[in-house]
Amino acid sequence: MTRVLLVDDDRELSALLSEYLSHEGFEVTACYDGASGAEAALDGDFAIVILDVMMPHVSGVEALRRIRAQSRIPVLMLTAKGDDVDRIVGLEMGADDYVPKPCTPRELVARMRAILRRSQPEPVPSTEKIKVGGLVLWPQRRSAQWNGRPLSLTGTEFNLLRILALNAGQVVSRKELSEQGLGRTLARFDRSIDVHLSSVRQQLGTTPDGRSWIQAVRGQGYQLVTM
Repeated sequence: MTRVLLVDDDRELSALLSEYLSHEGFEVTACYDGASGAEAALDGDFAIVILDVMMPHVSGVEALRRIRAQSRIPVLMLTAKGDDVDRIVGLEMGADDYVPKPCTPRELVARMRAILRRSQPEPVPSTEKIKVGGLVLWPQRRSAQWNGRPLSLTGTEFNLLRILALNAGQVVSRKELSEQGLGRTLARFDRSIDVHLSSVRQQLGTTPDGRSWIQAVRGQGYQLVTM
């Protein structure tokens, strides 16, 4: 069974979600504060962490910071409905995706499965790689290098960079990036792709003429620059 860590101080909601996830074939471990949640995420053999943002003492954002300092385990954030600040901060700190609360268990499971699918190695020979200039990606290992230097990418960031690399020099629409990279339909006003790619752009740095290697094309999408 796929092991899931659920971190939320709302014990009633945690019990409800745990029961639903169990029926869906997941093995759930629940923690009720950010400190113990971060510790469990780093010590346990979990496939994914579901992490509530609003918790007393150690918030979900702080717990995510502690997790990301040592691990790239997939993390799905639970955020307050309409609170864009929490969502953006969570994504900037390395969350793979978010679900606004209150959410239906069905939606939560759909988002979880999308993250788990894109975090799995691809069924390709281990020798196969994607190379664009100084960028090299190994899909099966889900690892990447930039000019010989390893890149620290979440599963979502890797997927988005892979899509851009496969279409290097061409504009890829935000709709296509969302469907292929996030595993879901692009929602109106959703900035997830922009935040994820901002993190990747920072790691790649700039071209010799000072531009970003990943260019935003207004009203269309993004493209990986080739030189």
